[in-house]
Amino acid sequence: MAKNVVTREQLTQADSDAGLVLNEKRIEATPDGTDSHTPIPHFSLVDETHAALERAGLEVEQEEHALARGGLRYFGGFALKGNDIKADDRRLVLGLRNAHDKSFAASVCIGNQMMVCENLCFSSDVKLARRHTKNIVADLPRVLSSAISRVVSHWSDMGKRIDAYKGIEIAKANAADMIIDLVDAKAFPARDVYKAVKEFETPRHDEFKGGSLWTLYNGITEHLKGGDLSKLPQRTMTVQSVFDKLAGHTPEIIDAVEIAPAQEVVAQPDGSAKVVLAS
Repeated sequence: MAKNVVTREQLTQADSDAGLVLNEKRIEATPDGTDSHTPIPHFSLVDETHAALERAGLEVEQEEHALARGGLRYFGGFALKGNDIKADDRRLVLGLRNAHDKSFAASVCIGNQMMVCENLCFSSDVKLARRHTKNIVADLPRVLSSAISRVVSHWSDMGKRIDAYKGIEIAKANAADMIIDLVDAKAFPARDVYKAVKEFETPRHDEFKGGSLWTLYNGITEHLKGGDLSKLPQRTMTVQSVFDKLAGHTPEIIDAVEIAPAQEVVAQPDGSAKVVLAS
């Protein structure tokens, strides 16, 4: 379970007159916008995401929401099912990030959750916009639909990654050094190195036994559970960038992309045309 978990209703409550108190601290409501920055209310982003998923024919089986920094940062996870994303051993998860302190742009992260252990990993990050300009709220339906359209290609790519990891054997003597390298890359907490090594040597789940790169990967994600969800996408994508090279796996999808803002062509007085951001 993630830290500072809230319900969808509580996200809405945080922006109401009544406000929201979580762990004896009042949660910050969405701040007022400026000429250069328009914050997206967390509950609005969640509502628009549900609508975009429904348009895409995807059903939400389970969802979880968490706040950090007094409500200034949000992370949500949505377990999905659909006709083209079925498997017995894993399910598709869409992550959603948002920030009111300008620490990062709102984005959609696409990942997998292993059914046997609930280990969660993300493989792609789609920024909805570089900056939250005045058009961002009105443009949410379009940019969310564009981001979610990548779901099926991600699902296929992750299946190929898993097969590649299972084919690479890792010597026990090398496991600790590989995990320490991930600590140096800020992808894994130093305090859990020993736990991850022992998880690799004696996995708690039979499905991950065998001493492969897949065994090590799940030993790592096992000990990323329950931490800061807002850091999980970057951590697991960093792990994959390292392990993909070892396994010879070339992702078929871009790790991090940005949805361009809507544009329109405006006629100029001299008869020329100019492309501008849609208002």
